[in-house]
Amino acid sequence: MSSDPLSDALAVADARGVFSGGFTAGGAWAIRLRGRDRLKVNVVARGGCLLVTEGGAEPVALAEGDVVVSDGRRSYVLCSEPGLTPVDPADVDVDPATRMAALGAGDEVMCVSGHIDLSRDTGDLLRRALPELIHVRGAAAEAPVLRWLTAQLTAEMAGGRAGSVFARDHLAQLMFVQVLRACLGEADGLPAGWLRALADERLAPALRLMHADPAHRWQLAELARAAAMSRTTFAVRFRAAAGVPPLTYLQNWRMSLAARALRQGSAPVAALARSVGYTSESAFSNAFKRTIGVGPRCYREAATGTLPEPVGEG
Repeated sequence: MSSDPLSDALAVADARGVFSGGFTAGGAWAIRLRGRDRLKVNVVARGGCLLVTEGGAEPVALAEGDVVVSDGRRSYVLCSEPGLTPVDPADVDVDPATRMAALGAGDEVMCVSGHIDLSRDTGDLLRRALPELIHVRGAAAEAPVLRWLTAQLTAEMAGGRAGSVFARDHLAQLMFVQVLRACLGEADGLPAGWLRALADERLAPALRLMHADPAHRWQLAELARAAAMSRTTFAVRFRAAAGVPPLTYLQNWRMSLAARALRQGSAPVAALARSVGYTSESAFSNAFKRTIGVGPRCYREAATGTLPEPVGEG
């Protein structure tokens, strides 16, 4: 792995950005959206609207250039005003060429939508690190890049050029990276997890060490020295930010790496064990089962649809 925990986590979670369409709207309109097993991304490319979440919270005003990411656990409504009965996306006619719908009367509002597919993130690595709703305002430091990406995305939607589907999905993924960077600048709004720990400049060096060499037998004293803290201060601060002690975080990260390797390759379990710092295959298998819920061979079989690896072959 690299020494860039953000890139590592996106790769290990197999997070994939997918452009899913969008809509233009005018007059009185409302639509209910939900991400389900994925993060839902909405970009206000033109105009403004309101976002209403479940539970009676105050509506959030969205302006041109704003980006919203929902963790998909609960639905939310985008609308021109509160109190309107929202339509379901399944009941809206969509232009098959542009994948855009028309709501209400007029087109003064344009919203571009996408999602981050988390179906392969079996440990909820990304979802657990993010708040229920992320709102990046058009005035944020990341906004100029997000506006450029949005402009490219809308151009790809309208142009119908060769490769546009591929381009749109990758633009959606780049937008998500910018959103995560914005989150790093507002760590107080993040739940305890790896992203909040990464946002802490004092803890980030220790995180980078663990990510760069996960097989190393890191000791608490080594990691504390990297963070220029005493062992006790480091352990307390790390747990408060990440939600788990440093060495528990390391074990969870190793198991996330192993899970990805099991999904994507056919290396023997014994080799995977060594790659994440275990000299004993049985110790690795027990740790994997405690963390993931099933043993490595069963996990591989379920993830790939292949026969389990014979025990005698490691």
